[in-house]
Amino acid sequence: MIKAVVFDLDNTLIDFMRMKNTAVEAATKAMIDAGLDFPYNEIRSKIDEIYKDKGIEYQQVFDQLLNHFIGRMDYKILSAGVVAYRTAREAELNTYPQVIPTLIKLIKMGIRLGVVSDAPSKEAWLRLTYIGLHHMFDGIVTYDDSRERKPSPVPFNLILDKLDVKAEFALMVGDWAERDVVGAKSVGMKTAFARYGDTFDTKVHGADYEINSVAELVDIVKKENGMSIQA
Repeated sequence: MIKAVVFDLDNTLIDFMRMKNTAVEAATKAMIDAGLDFPYNEIRSKIDEIYKDKGIEYQQVFDQLLNHFIGRMDYKILSAGVVAYRTAREAELNTYPQVIPTLIKLIKMGIRLGVVSDAPSKEAWLRLTYIGLHHMFDGIVTYDDSRERKPSPVPFNLILDKLDVKAEFALMVGDWAERDVVGAKSVGMKTAFARYGDTFDTKVHGADYEINSVAELVDIVKKENGMSIQA
């Protein structure tokens, strides 16, 4: 029996990596145009290195980039990068296909909905609000709420408390097997691996289900709840 479906945010509900890559590309070109006189590939490689070291949500990436290349802060270059990044990010921040119709169908079925994300609260809520999903969930847990990252059981237990549902009645949906699937299974949740958002070419995910579209969740819930698939 499934009473709640919990989603990872990035690369499960929204195509985060496409958005991130497009925004960084735009920012890099804008900073070059503003006077950062280094090869595109060299700048892009350094940005990727900083994100790898500091985390994908690191907010001072361009500050650190300028200190690396020119040893000082140049606000003309910095502002060009920030504005280009934000403009491209907003243009590319979208849900995957069928996300909103699927969420509506699950809500109509009486399923409680939640989100568990390793993103900071501000960034998670901004993304959800921008794409119009902030009113659709009964509970949301971010890194700032739990202070622990998946696969720690802490954020999963927090979202179960918020949704007022036992683990065995909840389904976790995520693209990162080592975090989403392992963490959810550790507390007793059922799991669905979002193959469509997988950026690691995962071979073995260990989830109860594998989905290539969010829309497949409706039939999974119906199956778990003994409902007719055509219903």
